[in-house]
Amino acid sequence: MNNSKKDDHKLNMSDKNDNNKLNGIIYDSRWIGSHGIGRFAKEIADRLSFSENYSSKKNPAGLLSAIELGLWSTHSRGKAVYSPSYIPPLFSDLPFSFTIHDLNHIDVEHNSSLLKRLYYRFIIRPAIKKAYRVLTVSEFSKKRIIDWSGCSPEKVTVVGNGVTAVFNEAAPPMQPGYSYIFCCSNRKGHKNEPRLLQAFKKSELNNKMKLVFSGKPDNDILDLIKKLQLESAIIFTGQVSEEELASWYAGAVITAFPSLYEGFGLPLVESMACGTPIIASNTTCLPEIGGNAGYYVDPLSVVSIAEGLKHLVGDESLRKEMREKGLLRAKLFTWDRSSDLVRDALKGMI
Repeated sequence: MNNSKKDDHKLNMSDKNDNNKLNGIIYDSRWIGSHGIGRFAKEIADRLSFSENYSSKKNPAGLLSAIELGLWSTHSRGKAVYSPSYIPPLFSDLPFSFTIHDLNHIDVEHNSSLLKRLYYRFIIRPAIKKAYRVLTVSEFSKKRIIDWSGCSPEKVTVVGNGVTAVFNEAAPPMQPGYSYIFCCSNRKGHKNEPRLLQAFKKSELNNKMKLVFSGKPDNDILDLIKKLQLESAIIFTGQVSEEELASWYAGAVITAFPSLYEGFGLPLVESMACGTPIIASNTTCLPEIGGNAGYYVDPLSVVSIAEGLKHLVGDESLRKEMREKGLLRAKLFTWDRSSDLVRDALKGMI
């Protein structure tokens, strides 16, 4: 690169950095971590430059979290506040925006409680009305937020999620010595793992391959596995790095994600980015995210899930077609795009 081109490159990078500076805006960095909101928080923080970061060792989802954020921001040098999570700054006079990824805490019985419902009613719903902007990650979540809160559609902005670079078609496939269906999940009730296990048994695929779940088992799922006599066909990965997770996706015949409720569904785009076909629920946001690259089933029907698993595993040409569509579809979801949308939504706040 000659000196002139080097100077142009430095100028372009400088312009980009200037464009991504959000002077005067405080960022609630407490949420940065390996979980869903945590990944969103980290990727946004890596790309946008805020005036101040609010950090604390206390649980950001704790009962007093909104008050702590509000009091701290009131005494800071900031002019506005942005939280990448559903916790707004309470008792602060500063303009603010926050991100509601979904309403699972009130929509999903397994994840709800009287205390959570009261919190959403008396803290989050008024905050939506007061906020400069409410950000969310899918059109499905946007509609739910508007319907539930009664806010103006113009107040809610969809910024989406992205695919971390480690999830790509060059990821080295896991080679455990057996073929497998992969499910990136956890033991929460809305992930619908009992029906997936029952469907796996009903499909009789357990006679020739395994079903691999991310994470560690709990007693409930171990009891069901034993009841279904699937002990030799079910594997749990334990805690894995992102690189290992990408390899589990890449080595799978298909990825199964029959969740009952999602605000976005990162496993869909991560699997597609690794070139692995997905079978997913035909509800909530999942058809919106997977588009024409997904194979959809009724998550409430063990028969529907079983037939979908058996059909997709048995049709190599369909899987090849879905792989190509999935790789294209995954390119639509980038963290650069999401951070640009966040930046544009926040710029008018100060």
